[in-house]
Amino acid sequence: MASVDLNADLGESFGTWQLGDDDAMLELVTSANVACGFHAGDPATLRHSCEEAVKQSVRIGAQVGYPDRAGFGRRFIDVTPTDLVADIIYQIGALQALAKAAGSRVAYVKPHGALYNAIVSHRDQARAVAEAVRDVDPNLPVLGLAGSVFFEEAERLGLRTVSEAFADRAYRPDGQLVSRRERNAVLHDPADIADRVASMVQSGRVVAVDGSTIPVSVESICVHGDSPGAVEIAKAVRDRLVSEGVDLAAFV
Repeated sequence: MASVDLNADLGESFGTWQLGDDDAMLELVTSANVACGFHAGDPATLRHSCEEAVKQSVRIGAQVGYPDRAGFGRRFIDVTPTDLVADIIYQIGALQALAKAAGSRVAYVKPHGALYNAIVSHRDQARAVAEAVRDVDPNLPVLGLAGSVFFEEAERLGLRTVSEAFADRAYRPDGQLVSRRERNAVLHDPADIADRVASMVQSGRVVAVDGSTIPVSVESICVHGDSPGAVEIAKAVRDRLVSEGVDLAAFV
C-alpha cells in the first residue's frame, strides 16, 4: 500500500486579520507547517495552532521564512548567510517553545514562500538554512523540493530530506513551481486537483504547464491553507487518496 503525508501551511493569521480555516484543515492533514512569526502569524495564533494540532494528532513543523510580513514572505531578500542562519534558528526556537507548551514538539522544518523557491538554486542561502537546522537539532528532517541545492546541502550535513509535491500549484517543465506572478500558477478546482494528486502519488509523474509529463518525487503533498477553497481542496485530495487505498500518515 502506498503511503503519503498530507501537509498544509497554517498559523498565518495575525491579530484581527484572519487567513484560512486552520481548525478545519487540521482535521484533514497529517502534518502542519506552522508559521513562526516572521512572514506571518502572531504568538497567540501560533500557540492555538499548536494546541489544535495536538488535539488532532497532527505533526508540527516549523514554517520558516524571510522577515517579510508586508509581502507574506513571498519576496526574495538578499540576506547574508550569517543573518539567515540566525533568523532560522530564532524561528525554530520560538515555535519549539510554543509546541512544547502545547504538549508536542517541532518535528521537522519547511522553508516558506520566496525562501523555499530561492534555495532550490541559491546555494549560499540553502547552506545557511541547512546549517541552522543542523545547529538546532541534526535529527530534524527538512521538507523541500527534490533535486534542489537545499537538499544537496542538507544531505551533506547529514539531515534527512523529505521530498514534497504541491497539490494546488502548477509546475514548470524543469520541475520547479510556476511563479505566482504568472497566470494559472495556483490551481483551484478540487476535483481536478484530486485527480492530479492521485496521479502524482500513484505514478510519480505530473503534467507541467507546457503539457509535458515530468517526474515528481512525492513523500508529502502540500495543500496551501491560504488558498481560496483550501478546506474543500484538502478534503477532495484526502478522500481521493483514501478511496485509492493510499495510507495517509505523517513522515515523522
